[in-house]
Amino acid sequence: MQRTLLYLVSALCIAVAGCTLVRPESRQATGDWPAYGNDPGGMKHSSLTQITRENVAQLEVAWTARTGELDTYGGTDLRTKAAFEATPIMVDGTLYFSTPTDRVIALDAATGAQRWVFDPVLDLTTDYSEVTSRGVALWQGPSGRRIFFGTLDGRLIGLDAATGHPLDEFGNSGIIDLKAPAGFDEAGQVQVTSPPVIVGTLVIVGTAIGDNRAVKTARGLVRAYDVMTGALRWSWDTIPRQPSDAGYETWRGPIAHETGSANVWPPMSVDVERDLLFLPTTSPSPDYYGGNRIGQNLFANSVVALRASTGEMVWYFQTSHHDLWDYDVPMQPVLMPLERDGRQIPAVVIGTKQGHIFVLHRETGVPLFPVEERPVPQSDVPGEVSWPTQPFPSTLPVFGLRQVTPDDAWGLTPEELLAARQLIAALRFDGPFTPVSLQGSIEAPSNTGGFNWGGLTIDPVRGIVVGAVNRFASYTRLYPRAQAPTPTGPNLRLESEVGLMKQTPFVLTRNYLLNANRGLVPMTKPPWGTLAAVNLKTGALQFEVPLGFQLDPTQYPGAEQWGSISLGGPMSTAGGPSPPWKWEPEGSPYRSSWLAVAVGSPSAGRGSSPGP
Repeated sequence: MQRTLLYLVSALCIAVAGCTLVRPESRQATGDWPAYGNDPGGMKHSSLTQITRENVAQLEVAWTARTGELDTYGGTDLRTKAAFEATPIMVDGTLYFSTPTDRVIALDAATGAQRWVFDPVLDLTTDYSEVTSRGVALWQGPSGRRIFFGTLDGRLIGLDAATGHPLDEFGNSGIIDLKAPAGFDEAGQVQVTSPPVIVGTLVIVGTAIGDNRAVKTARGLVRAYDVMTGALRWSWDTIPRQPSDAGYETWRGPIAHETGSANVWPPMSVDVERDLLFLPTTSPSPDYYGGNRIGQNLFANSVVALRASTGEMVWYFQTSHHDLWDYDVPMQPVLMPLERDGRQIPAVVIGTKQGHIFVLHRETGVPLFPVEERPVPQSDVPGEVSWPTQPFPSTLPVFGLRQVTPDDAWGLTPEELLAARQLIAALRFDGPFTPVSLQGSIEAPSNTGGFNWGGLTIDPVRGIVVGAVNRFASYTRLYPRAQAPTPTGPNLRLESEVGLMKQTPFVLTRNYLLNANRGLVPMTKPPWGTLAAVNLKTGALQFEVPLGFQLDPTQYPGAEQWGSISLGGPMSTAGGPSPPWKWEPEGSPYRSSWLAVAVGSPSAGRGSSPGP
């Protein structure tokens, strides 16, 4: 069993986003991790108990494997955009994972020795919107095991898990083209960046769409294929296209129903027993102007439950109405049993970029903690009609940076502090959900703030949910198209971006309140990143503590309490309370131990709930 734990730790050394889950007894003995979040519901929790507060410092690296990924890029721009975000899966002593350019690798979990590698041979000169892959899916049946994954160039590929060879009988020699059916074939704009899910004999896949380029982009279809033949079994469009479709009236305008995106790029979850598939849907195109799509815009920015076997919609819950902030639902919905009045209620939990946690009844979508619609700042952009209210959890804690005034500015020198204050003072900010403007607006939490794709982990016994929180702001501005700035250089995650937003009157610029001269250190007061936990048995904050560091505390005293921007997520174990969160010198096992969190003890952290 101890060796099993070393396999798991080795997997986490490869994966920036952690994972593990309560599994059947047959899997406990082996420590298998057969899906992205371990179980189909994505709790990322391990019931194994060997790693404890007392022995975690004694863990040692069992092995290190090199992917050779950097050797594949050559002199292309992919180096500036690529992000290694994969979570390996493990079955019977073999790890399977993908690299940013969709090379799939199988390793011996005991030694790290490579068993096989498959290269889908991408065109590395294409301007891909994203360059990442979060993992693969595995199907097990009488005929063996199959690996399924999607690619940056819009393909779904099936491999023999034993050999890594494409499946001859699946699709076209192991490949299905996802681009043309989405109604859009511009290179690099229909991608798959998260693993598919497996439900019985179906492999179900979403897509990632380059959504800030235009109103008319690819459709955010979710599609189910037969795992043996690749035959299409059903397809569901996140945007209603016909008057008879539910939600059609929530899109108004001459080209509203031609809007693209609202796609499902994060991982999905499955309740096999209830035949339910849970989708995290994202923003419609373009992200920051909705004058072409007046209305609530169902079923974008929602958690949607479909009947997994048929693709029929069962319910939805929208987390952001008429999105103007790039507020995708950015993570895998997490399925858990919620204990209430001595009963176990089937729940689905989601964290949002807005810093909200919503807990919904898995069968109906009804909130299990109160949610209220609150008035929010309104747009002053010509042609825009922002939605008057947005949903807020009214009793659960909220997270992320929620106030930005000149008094909240931060800098290490008087000059940096003055520059931050002047920039903040020149921008509009009226609280969360402040819309983009012609003047320039601060977005806090930002589109990368609050919770992100790293997701949540849940201890189903203690009822505690844990997630990493970003606390920094972005700022956006619309320019009339005739006055638009010219795009220059690659659009990096945290650097200046120009969104062309074709078919609208405006062009967007998006930046972040970061001091680039300090290694992208925020211009607002720390902490800039935290690890937060909520006890869902009580609805109270369990802890919130600074997470990581961006500046060396040996040079900047106190930096261990400032936290860090992060995108990866936590996993939890049943091994007992975690050590205090503190700075440790180079080489200490605590330097990366935030990936594995033992939850439930008051000693796990301290803090209070952020304000509304």
